[in-house]
Amino acid sequence: MNFPLPQQRCPSLFPDDEPVVQGRSLLPAAREPGAYLPRFGDTGCWDFNGVLKRPANVKACNWKVTFSLELEDPYWNLLARELMMLTCNQRHPEVLKRGIVLDGSTDPRTLNHIASRLRTAARWARENGLPPYPDGWTVEDLRQRITGMVTEGSSPETIRSHVGTLKSLAAATLALSLPWPEGDPWPGQSARQVVELAGRRAIATPAVPPKTWFPLIRAAWAYIHDFAPDVLRTDGRLRELRAAARTSADGIDERLEEWLADPRNKIPVHAESLDGQAPEVQWNLLILLLGYGTCSKALSGRCPSRRRRRTLIMDAVAEGRTTTHALSGELVQVARPDGITAPWHPGLDPRALFDAKTALRDAAFTLVVGLSMMRDSEIHEILRDPVVEHYSTPAISSTKIKGTTNRPGKHWWIAEPLAEALAVAEAVSLHPERIFAPVHTTKQDGAVLGVRMLKSFVRFVNANRSWTGLDEIPATYIRPHMFRRTMAMLTDQFPGSEIATGIQLKHLATRALANATTRGYAASDKEWAKYLEDALDNVKFRKIKDLYERHTAGEEIGFGPGADRVKDAFDQITATVKARNGDARTADTLLRTTRIHIRFGMLNNCTADHNNPVGAVCLENAVVPEGHTGPLDERCRPDRCANSMIGPEHLPIYDSHQRKQLEIINDASIPACRRDLAERELGITRNVLKIAGQDQ
Repeated sequence: MNFPLPQQRCPSLFPDDEPVVQGRSLLPAAREPGAYLPRFGDTGCWDFNGVLKRPANVKACNWKVTFSLELEDPYWNLLARELMMLTCNQRHPEVLKRGIVLDGSTDPRTLNHIASRLRTAARWARENGLPPYPDGWTVEDLRQRITGMVTEGSSPETIRSHVGTLKSLAAATLALSLPWPEGDPWPGQSARQVVELAGRRAIATPAVPPKTWFPLIRAAWAYIHDFAPDVLRTDGRLRELRAAARTSADGIDERLEEWLADPRNKIPVHAESLDGQAPEVQWNLLILLLGYGTCSKALSGRCPSRRRRRTLIMDAVAEGRTTTHALSGELVQVARPDGITAPWHPGLDPRALFDAKTALRDAAFTLVVGLSMMRDSEIHEILRDPVVEHYSTPAISSTKIKGTTNRPGKHWWIAEPLAEALAVAEAVSLHPERIFAPVHTTKQDGAVLGVRMLKSFVRFVNANRSWTGLDEIPATYIRPHMFRRTMAMLTDQFPGSEIATGIQLKHLATRALANATTRGYAASDKEWAKYLEDALDNVKFRKIKDLYERHTAGEEIGFGPGADRVKDAFDQITATVKARNGDARTADTLLRTTRIHIRFGMLNNCTADHNNPVGAVCLENAVVPEGHTGPLDERCRPDRCANSMIGPEHLPIYDSHQRKQLEIINDASIPACRRDLAERELGITRNVLKIAGQDQ
């Protein structure tokens, strides 16, 4: 039982036995009679493990609030508990009665942050000679607290969070039993305005440097696609041996003689010992291969029978009957840095197998986080059999954690390599539900940090390059959210990608499928600019070369004024090649040097010169953004523009669009305004088809 403090103005709003968590879905065990629930009167710790579902990437120690250090003081302890109760229970009748509205959150991590800010406030008061408790502070003292943080160089986001806590305490004064300086230190200002943070800042998340991204993704794919079959086969073999092992050593002499009589059987030795004078036998593995449990001492000890067995084995070693691949058999051959072709691993014994399985899990995580745009928390929530069909396309099924309390199920579209990576991760996982979990059988409830998996995989790849032949991965700063930013930037290079990127990032806004955050994630990066420019130029040249080859073969490559200019340019190149008596290489050179401007799109191709877009209808009466050059793709009018090139690949889209608009126009149940819009769309579509000479 907690006793009243002399500073209390009134009894606490909440009784000691009031549950901290109210109005939230509890875990089944927490709903049982007599089950533990954190209560307001608990002064030492509020443990939410087993009460609220913990995200898979959060450790158990971070799912509890400990009232330690400065919060052990009864005054600060009660103040912290009251503020957290008010924050957790916005719909509590007593809170509603007093008209208090705070930034509510029942996430224990948020409550931990509140506790940390109160500790630092108490410490600051002690170090600066202020009264030990807020009943002797003023509003000006609170302002000085924030000014001091600015002077110390704290980040704007850190300062904003402290300002938010102080403003919450000011707003909750009527519901606090302990005194707190009356009045908002910053009336009429939000916490963001106090620290002068812009309302829409550029995304601060950096992209993964290309010098790291390329070798990292290649290495992850090599482990998943090339090395995983060897590791999984070896793991299966080890499981079979352990399951069939006998606990008794009866008949081992006959078994050993029979085993040694088969010339295909070789003594397993440690790969590290091959550089020494004599190979070192793997005795535990050998006794498993003989069919006995590793706890057996049949091959160790000084009794005559055991020494005789060891002598037979060492004689076989002396004859050269040794192998480092007793479990795995032949491994995939790779080209090593020294120029030789050899197995990718010197020997998968039980210890090396454990490390390899961990590397496979980390490689799968690297591919998923690198190519799916999923958040770290969403990847950790992936359960077994995660690949489903979503709108006729393979997708990962998982749970969205950020910004929600009801944990909605979501889908992220993927390609075949990610499906393969998830299958490998599922094969090495020992957790009954989750795919990304500790490889140890004794730590199944633990959390595996995404940052550590990335770091571990980079270290493992670099340490084993002499075997695997993989490129070295620079040890740069990388975090899971940086891959999300990188993939969004790469996706943005494709026309019309913003909506798809918004869906994949789960940045959904009202009446739209992408928001300002999506554009921030997709913004260009200086380190990637050169790579992307070269890559896009190469792709563009391949497409132009394909058009040229089709044109010279007599195929139709496009319709409209833009297509006519491209055909004229191709005809001039063909004439020049003939005049020079050249070949295909001459044509390639001319294609690279001739100024052929084509921007390939989903609905048409734009042939306008970006440095001088003469005749571009999209620029008529348009407000051109500062720094923008070239046409405005979102205002393109394929039916009117003199730079438009309608390709044969675009016609099925317009044909389908025409039929859809006709359905809308002929449907009397559709509002007149919508049918009018369909009429306009039909006119545009028919103009495009007319340019292509299509019957309507």
